[in-house]
Amino acid sequence: MFSLTTMTTSVALSGLLWQDGWMFASLLPSRLGLHLAVLALGIVLLAFLLGRFAPKRRRKVRRALISYALWLTTLGLGAGLTAVGLEVRAQDAAYVAELLRDVTIINLAGLAIFDLVLPLVRIPVTDIVADLSLGLAYLLAALGVMRESGVNPSGLIATSAVVTGVIGLSLQATLGNILGGVALQLDDSIRVGDWIQLENGRQGRVTGISWRHTVLETRDWDTLIVPNSVLLAQNIQILGKREGQAPQHRMWVYFNVDFRRAPGEVIEVVDRALQEAPIPNVALEPAPHCICFDFAKDTRDSFAYYAVRYWLTDLAKDDPTSSLVRQRIHAALQRAGIPLAVPAATVFLSQDDPDHARRKETRELDRRIAALESVELFAPMTAEEKARIAPLIRPAPFTRGEAITRQGATAHWLYVLIRGEVEIRLRSDSGDERILGTLRAPDFFGEMGVMTGATRSTTVVALGEVECFCIEKNDFQHILVQRPEIAEGISGILAHRQMDLLAVKETLNADERARRLQDQHGRILAAIQTFFGLDA
Repeated sequence: MFSLTTMTTSVALSGLLWQDGWMFASLLPSRLGLHLAVLALGIVLLAFLLGRFAPKRRRKVRRALISYALWLTTLGLGAGLTAVGLEVRAQDAAYVAELLRDVTIINLAGLAIFDLVLPLVRIPVTDIVADLSLGLAYLLAALGVMRESGVNPSGLIATSAVVTGVIGLSLQATLGNILGGVALQLDDSIRVGDWIQLENGRQGRVTGISWRHTVLETRDWDTLIVPNSVLLAQNIQILGKREGQAPQHRMWVYFNVDFRRAPGEVIEVVDRALQEAPIPNVALEPAPHCICFDFAKDTRDSFAYYAVRYWLTDLAKDDPTSSLVRQRIHAALQRAGIPLAVPAATVFLSQDDPDHARRKETRELDRRIAALESVELFAPMTAEEKARIAPLIRPAPFTRGEAITRQGATAHWLYVLIRGEVEIRLRSDSGDERILGTLRAPDFFGEMGVMTGATRSTTVVALGEVECFCIEKNDFQHILVQRPEIAEGISGILAHRQMDLLAVKETLNADERARRLQDQHGRILAAIQTFFGLDA
């Protein structure tokens, strides 16, 4: 709006100057009206293009508007001086107007080159480099006008040197910041978007480098203004920056485990949990891994120190990502029956009552039996048989995103889902993975591998916090040997489960489904009998 108003004003003023005879032809170009119209049109066009392609830079049009307005004002002043007969002063106004016209042209050229064309072709140019280029152009234009007006630039430069020295002594800190900003941008050591850490430990992302200071946005969403001279005087750490590599910053997550657990066992459990399924914002290469960081310090602690090292890909999400890593660690240690260490000074008081211990054990057994009774797979078993299996099963917690079973892997466990939700995924020969469905507690999965020895046919991934009971082949062995007819009922249940999976993969009519179900039942029964060594 402002640019259109300025253009209208300039055209109207040039018309008035032309009509009233204020065209002091000896002092100003003969094509003044054309110059006014062309530059006004250039301002409007650049304002439109910047609003279309670089809206954040459109405010820079004000610099060209100001110089254009000053040019118009000087032209009016010169016309007024001519009208009252002050020809000498009108001559001076003409030279000033010529300089302002050149400044307007330089501003328009700078907008077109540095704010429109170069960003569109993805050639980065820092603001300080652009300002220096415009400043040099201003200086050359001023020297040209001075030479044309008969002024000797050498005398002016000598006088300016004295003035510059006085200003330099009084503004040392400011000039130091300005020179620091020039140095930072010219050597390209720190760029907008880099995460840096100051000597005092403060971290932030660089959002701008100006003449006087550098702007950092901290993780607390605060803005930190750092004078450029301070940056040059410090050792600045640029986080996650490597030549030719994507930004990745190494992070540490610490935890403690009792000495009674071998370090190799702890490391294996944690590494498997961290590497089997991706974690958001954690780099796949280098892979996250666990190390035994230290043993007891000063013989005071009763545990070993462990640490997980991972590489963060989004430096703004350090704490949330570390939280996800801790969830994986906690769930993995719980599944393996490895408790986190407690401080040695902690004193535990428990009621030494045999009846209390028996009641606690009975409640846990009842919970496990209820879990077995809630799923169809164990329906062929009697209550006594379920009670015999219950003490043998193990709790297995999982957290969001973890792969509980993996397609093609050797099966060791059957899982009874007692809390949470899991997703069933199938990977094709081409490597594409699709979702077959979800299971919600209470349910079971991983049964084919444990009952027949087959490898895992799908991948099962936890969709949130999941709690399972896992049952091993040997837990079934003695019951199936004593009562082989159970295998008939279990194989029928597994056959229906397999046909549901095939129905997703293939389109089957009712007759084909019934025939395939019968064949599947027979094959699964034979596989169970062979795997467990039962008589057919």
